Amino acid sequence: MNEPGSEAPGVTLRHHYIIRFRTGLREYTACADSAGFRRGDLVMVQLEQGLEPATIGGRIFALAPSGKQADCPEIVRLATEDEERQLQLVLMQEQEAFSFCQEQVEHLQLIMHLVRVERFFNGSKIIFYFTAENRVDFRELVKLLVQQYRTRIEMRQIGVRHETQMLGGLGACGRELCCSTFLNEFDSVSIKMAKAQDLPLNPAKISGICNRLLCCLTYEYDSYKTMKRQMPKIGRVIRVNGISYQVTQQHPLAGSLSVTGPDGSHKTLREEEWRQSEEENAAAGARSQDPQEAAGEERTSPPPPRQGRRRRRTPSK
Repeated sequence: MNEPGSEAPGVTLRHHYIIRFRTGLREYTACADSAGFRRGDLVMVQLEQGLEPATIGGRIFALAPSGKQADCPEIVRLATEDEERQLQLVLMQEQEAFSFCQEQVEHLQLIMHLVRVERFFNGSKIIFYFTAENRVDFRELVKLLVQQYRTRIEMRQIGVRHETQMLGGLGACGRELCCSTFLNEFDSVSIKMAKAQDLPLNPAKISGICNRLLCCLTYEYDSYKTMKRQMPKIGRVIRVNGISYQVTQQHPLAGSLSVTGPDGSHKTLREEEWRQSEEENAAAGARSQDPQEAAGEERTSPPPPRQGRRRRRTPSK
């Protein structure tokens, strides 16, 4: 058996790395044939617009290749010293472009919020990300930006979730935001998911920095549905040790039930208690069907068909 990270004879492994194109921004996965890249290395990654510098965050796994993955950026090589200096220049140009664009937005009195500026490493294009409640006529702004930078300008309007993804931050759990680290796309989140997990329906507790429902509500939603489906439903009456209880609440993670007795008392049933009662009730229901009674029911003739109302004949004249 080969050691982790080693390659079998005659097999070239595809190594997957975590990379970031800018400090503090979201993480991506990139592929390479080499396992020699280390955390913190500045590498050149092949993208549609050309080579872009990125920082290695770590190696996650290696797979035997079945062809080049189209959705996985390719790490070409380590960055040279000249490329490292050029990256610092690009970062300064992005900050300068952000300040210049912000001044023009205020001058033109445009109702928009500038979020971030991204300049391609080869200088062929600059993207300005912004948020706005309505559509913005930024044609005059684009003219000023083109005159200033003499390159392609793109104004890209984004939503509040994408804004939070770009800016990053810490969530209520104390960890870095999911959207700024590993989430590739935003799934739809509904209040139904919070109800299924018995979470408090307080917007302050189930909303993220973007003031939208937490993305992590989708992580365990399917598991909660599966566990609750295997438990007695709320409102159902179950018998435990000869006493009837009504289910008032389910606790899927603990496997227990909150029930109310016939005298109004509240009690918590452990999983083994209510499961044993389910088995006993099922067995009792099977024994209650007497074979002789079942045979007698089969011999019983069906009721006679209902006769229709006879039509009264009128005498002929």
